[in-house]
Amino acid sequence: MRRRRAAVAAGFCASFLLGSVLNVLFAPGSEPPRPGQSPGPSPDPGPGRRGGRGELARQIRARYEEVQRYSRGGPGPGAGRPERRRLMDLAPGGPGLQRPRPPRARPLPDGAPGWPPAPGPGSPGPGSSGPGPRLGCAALRNVSGAQYVGSGYTKAVYRVRLPGGVAVALKAVDFSGHDLGSCVREFGARRGCYRLAAHKLLKEMVLLERLRHPNVLQLYGYCYQDSEDIPDTLTTITELGAPVEMIQLLQTSWEDRFRICLSLGRLLHHLAHSPLGSVTLLDFRPRQFVLVDGELKVTDLDDARVEETPCTDSADCTLEFPARNFTLPCSAQGWCEAMNEKRNLYNAYRFFFTYLLPHSAPPSLRPLLDSIVNATGELTWGVDETLAQLEKVLHLYRSGQYLQNSTEGGRAEYQHLPGSTIPQEDYRCWPSYHHGSCLLSVFNLAEAVDICESHAQCQAFVVTNQTTWTGRQLVFFKTGWSHVVPDPSKTTYVRASG
Repeated sequence: MRRRRAAVAAGFCASFLLGSVLNVLFAPGSEPPRPGQSPGPSPDPGPGRRGGRGELARQIRARYEEVQRYSRGGPGPGAGRPERRRLMDLAPGGPGLQRPRPPRARPLPDGAPGWPPAPGPGSPGPGSSGPGPRLGCAALRNVSGAQYVGSGYTKAVYRVRLPGGVAVALKAVDFSGHDLGSCVREFGARRGCYRLAAHKLLKEMVLLERLRHPNVLQLYGYCYQDSEDIPDTLTTITELGAPVEMIQLLQTSWEDRFRICLSLGRLLHHLAHSPLGSVTLLDFRPRQFVLVDGELKVTDLDDARVEETPCTDSADCTLEFPARNFTLPCSAQGWCEAMNEKRNLYNAYRFFFTYLLPHSAPPSLRPLLDSIVNATGELTWGVDETLAQLEKVLHLYRSGQYLQNSTEGGRAEYQHLPGSTIPQEDYRCWPSYHHGSCLLSVFNLAEAVDICESHAQCQAFVVTNQTTWTGRQLVFFKTGWSHVVPDPSKTTYVRASG
């Protein structure tokens, strides 16, 4: 009986989730509004709550103008300080994941604008090698394997497979989310509150387009469609990535962890010198990033900000974090100097660099890595110098210049057995590319010998034809060679007796 009840409950939950996804994805679609479409009047929502419908319309207008500004080009005059409620520097927690529910709509308030112009030609679709047409509503009519991934303050994320087999991510406003819920409680106008929340999704869509970069998630397309009695609900179609799980990253190889830090350094350099100006990520946490084929990419840009902070003196230029504060200079033009990039850089230090860079790194690289961690933790470097030092580490590691001279006379002799492997006789080492064995990357044969010599249990190693992202070969280290078998893609080296 208990099993039957559990099965019924699971089936109900699955059906409820699928219905929610279908409600968002498969309602009759409409094409995006034409660029330059002016906002039109909106129906009366009826009596509002605290703040009134005029305040809600004002907030919608402000977000609409922000999206318009980013769509047109660079930042305008200073728009004041960032919204402190969204500065994750001061609010380390976050809302839990909530499964979305189908909406029940109310009319949009008077005076609220319609949708701003859609972005331009945009990124290629999945599997494309160059610019091409965006995916639209038609691409969502025959998707399969819809899965709810998660949700945050404003948005819900789904994973679906397109008819061609490519998996993509879909983002839509979370009808059970904090952003929409708090607005409805304040104004009592669900339809207008949806429009307010959806402008954050539209802002993110515009920024994904304007900030295109290898470490920014690709925007594949979007669709405006009706959902119950809310017209033109927005769904964006993006590249699919894996969530950043810090505990798992700490168990990966240093080479992969360094790649993430290098990706982040390149991203921050791009944001500091973007076509829009210097961009800061107000909500800067690991959950705002994803991993795509080992590369770190930012996915959540609805809380990004372009405008620098205005000031009259340095007292207005305080960067506040839970552990410490920094005071930056106020420029003669009345802007806090490099505040956007310094906020990004310190967050990169406290969420990524301090955990991922030095741990289990090659000993000869640790002084340079410590310098990077210390300089970003004290904000003595900007993003330019930080990236230059990260690229220097990559050069030293990829070229083998980091290798310390070893004493040739102290090495044991190894017998070369081409076209062979040792299928068993594994031991575990850390960090390893394989959980059940000791699989490490090496620059050359000499480094493989040095590693085997440094492991008391190592008596042999197998060089594979697989390489890492830096071009280094993957090598299995073994406790013995009692059972050697043919394998044309591998070469075995065994410690010579005597």
